[in-house]
Amino acid sequence: MERYFQPEIECAPREKIKAIQDERLVAQVKHVWDNVPYYRKKMEEAGITPDDIRSSDDLHKLPFLSKADLREAYPYGLLGVPLKDCVRIQSTSGTTGKRVVAFYTHHDIDLWEECCARAITAAGGTDEDVCQVSYGYGLFTGGPGLNGGSHKVGCLTIPTSSGNTERQIMFIRDLNATILCCTPSYAAYLGETMKEMGLKPEDIPLKAGIFGAEAWSEEMRHDIEKTLGIKAYDIYGLTELSGPGVSFECSAQSGMHINEDHFIAEIIDPETGEVLPEGTQGELVFTSIDKQAFPMMRYRTRDICTLTREKCSCGRTHVKMTKPKGRTDDMLIIRGVNVFPSQIETVLLNKGYPANYQIVVDRVNNTDTLDVQVEMTQEMFTDNLGEISARQKDIVEGLKSMLGIKAHVSLVAPKSITRSEGKAVRVIDKRKI
Repeated sequence: MERYFQPEIECAPREKIKAIQDERLVAQVKHVWDNVPYYRKKMEEAGITPDDIRSSDDLHKLPFLSKADLREAYPYGLLGVPLKDCVRIQSTSGTTGKRVVAFYTHHDIDLWEECCARAITAAGGTDEDVCQVSYGYGLFTGGPGLNGGSHKVGCLTIPTSSGNTERQIMFIRDLNATILCCTPSYAAYLGETMKEMGLKPEDIPLKAGIFGAEAWSEEMRHDIEKTLGIKAYDIYGLTELSGPGVSFECSAQSGMHINEDHFIAEIIDPETGEVLPEGTQGELVFTSIDKQAFPMMRYRTRDICTLTREKCSCGRTHVKMTKPKGRTDDMLIIRGVNVFPSQIETVLLNKGYPANYQIVVDRVNNTDTLDVQVEMTQEMFTDNLGEISARQKDIVEGLKSMLGIKAHVSLVAPKSITRSEGKAVRVIDKRKI
């Protein structure tokens, strides 16, 4: 039976959702105009005033915000309320340049936790569940968001944070954790470790997992589900908007429902900024329509996906977004070809390799090189050079078929690629470009 945290909103008629969005957008634009001089200036430069925005149909008139704007306005330039009204900051996990610092009022945290509660409930969570939150805590949004959502649902919450894998497994088993929240790469690592301990899926009390914060393929989902004996759900979010819970999967698992009473989604052409029709692949843009402290207007996520309003079997009426295919800024251009790490992962997992690999891009004699290091499983591991060579050739052909370019493939020993307890580092780009 499908469960809902707030059925009156999650299953609301389209007309009601549109009315909520219209009312909240108009109020939010006025709020931003009055309180965020940085964005007011952008509106003035575009020749737009709040009077021009009468409903969500006028959203396209507003200027975009980008990561560059956040860096320029750092730290307080996009703040929408007096600092004394803010009770929390969260920050991105980025490693280059200034990090995004997002601000929250009590109201903002409450809405964010409600969004996460919807995701946990959609994964089957109730007040009888034990929810182990193995996302990082601290500045990273994963831990605090799912922690608050778990409390709202009424789950017994185990705030393990990431790392200390032996303790994670001990708590899962001793406290009978039924829901696991973490990055997909860490879920895969937990599953791999449990398998090495001799644990079968039926020995593990987990029934569901809520995994996000990094790209992962359907093949990786099936691998995790098989190892842990669970149903694995996707969750999506950005620190700039609040954190995880902007959208989430339901039992149908045919895309993630966007919480449209809080966020309006658009798909644009990443080159021209033109809004594209529903069902067209492009760059995802979000407008936060009721966040007070850090109100993002038409924020360019750089994620590539598609939106659909096809009726969902779960009964929810909110628009769905597909799992992001990749990011316009994570996309690698190699010898003129667009390459997403997720494409490489799909090939590897389809051929039975574990989700531990590393992509190394370099430039030699003015020509791009693509090296893919792939871990063998314990069963595959051999010192037979002929067998290794044949396996490498098979992967090379699979990647060429998927990408259209040739890659160099190295099969490496099990456990030789560093495991991640947070976001996995999949790509090392050595080119000076």
